[in-house]
Amino acid sequence: MKLTTTKDGKSFLVPFLLISSLFFMWGFAHAILEVLNPHLKNLLGLNHANAAWVQVATYAAYFLMAIPAGKIIRRWGYRGGVLTGLVLYGVGALLFLPICIWGAKADNPAMIYPAFVGLLFVIGCGLTCLETSANPYVTVLGEKKSAEQRINLAQSLNGLGWICGPLVGGMFFFGDEGGGTACIASVATPYVIVGVFVLLAALGFKFCRLPEPQEEESHTRTVAETQSYKLRNSRIFMMGVIALFFYVAAQTGVNSNFVAYFIENVGISKGEASLWLSFGGMGLFFVGRLVGSWLMGYIRADKLLLTYAVGATLGTLVIILCRGWLSMGAFFLVYLCESIMFPTIFSLALRGAEGQTKRASSYLIMTIVGGAVAPLLMGCIADASCVALGFIVPLVCYVVIAAYSAMFHKIEL
Repeated sequence: MKLTTTKDGKSFLVPFLLISSLFFMWGFAHAILEVLNPHLKNLLGLNHANAAWVQVATYAAYFLMAIPAGKIIRRWGYRGGVLTGLVLYGVGALLFLPICIWGAKADNPAMIYPAFVGLLFVIGCGLTCLETSANPYVTVLGEKKSAEQRINLAQSLNGLGWICGPLVGGMFFFGDEGGGTACIASVATPYVIVGVFVLLAALGFKFCRLPEPQEEESHTRTVAETQSYKLRNSRIFMMGVIALFFYVAAQTGVNSNFVAYFIENVGISKGEASLWLSFGGMGLFFVGRLVGSWLMGYIRADKLLLTYAVGATLGTLVIILCRGWLSMGAFFLVYLCESIMFPTIFSLALRGAEGQTKRASSYLIMTIVGGAVAPLLMGCIADASCVALGFIVPLVCYVVIAAYSAMFHKIEL
């Protein structure tokens, strides 16, 4: 496979396939939050802002854990980062079972909500280690010029996880619209299944050796000069950090309010909304990454990013201003356009890392904290006005991404 072959003919196809499987795992973990949010809102009697803590806890972990995750990778390599992430993810998921058993016996089930938030933070720490390891690892498994195309291809499996998350979550969470013990237990079931699967994957990676490819560094620098290089002085990298923060904020804000918007403005049930999210929104997200990876063989990555950002901006305007099936179609346009944004911005930003891929990856992963900001802001706006008006937040984010992609070539030069 040409994408995973270096200039000297060395192939990294097998490690590429192994690492790519991890993209599915964290895609599923993020996507199931989008149906867990409305489920807990209904089950525990939460308002929009309080329910948003499901996302806040998960994405705040990225900010707090990214630097430690980077240190783990620099000390024990990419494999060490993967194993740490899988164990945290698996243990956090399995702990949902005792918490749900406790909640089912409690007089006031709402008292278990802080425990749910805490476990989601633990899972978020695991996801941070996985993303800090896998994203940069994929970019160095071949020639530098094909990095954006390679990471978009790997991220396609992430899109598949985004399809399965709402589908599986909807089956368990919205199968019983009542309350009580059975409804509380429904929260634990998918997490326990995933937890077992993830820990088995950790066992597999423990006995699998992953190569540590050398980064393509400038040989004109001494080791001391490379270590002293300040990432903050790289305009390419710093602009990428800003753009990635706004992208994750936009994506999480759109996802977390999808079900609520469809109930309020399209007039369908939570179960139907979760199916539309899975097969419609996330399905197009998955297709968009596959198509985007192919298009990058012919179109420069920053130009393609600009086209997608403009499309997402226009789609979000329709979501704010219109209602019914027209706004539903606009949602699907937004998901299609979001598809390539994260991996493309991530890879473009690493062009300014100057041989410090592992360290730079830690800072880029920290920007995922944007996912903790947008749902809370949009929840407050929804409580004060309506769900649709909250989409002003992702609208601003897409405008920033469009500006970044328009300026990228000038920044790089």
